[in-house]
Amino acid sequence: MSSTQRETMEQFWEERERLNRIVDEYAGLPMKRFLSLDGQMYRAGALPVKSKELMGLVASLVLRCDDCIAYHLRRCHEEGVTDAEMEESMSVGLIVGGSIVIPHLRRAFDRWKELNDN
Repeated sequence: MSSTQRETMEQFWEERERLNRIVDEYAGLPMKRFLSLDGQMYRAGALPVKSKELMGLVASLVLRCDDCIAYHLRRCHEEGVTDAEMEESMSVGLIVGGSIVIPHLRRAFDRWKELNDN
């Protein structure tokens, strides 16, 4: 895919699943334990899943990880996050991360719009 093309959210998800299968082939016990812990952290507990996904999104914005942002956007959408909740959460990410977050914020809102339009 050229740098001027952007993969769709569905293409992103399919590629993520393909790459995860490859990681599973090679992963040793320490890596598998970490990946399991990551998955377990986003389950409902004292905080609901929706809140945890929004926190993951904010952290991903601040860390400027577009793959992580896309993942948490999809999960937020699945958890019923509203546009207002999304905007407020992304504002927190912008305040914490500063202006360097802006390009990631643009792409995040573009992906959010794609999720809402489908």
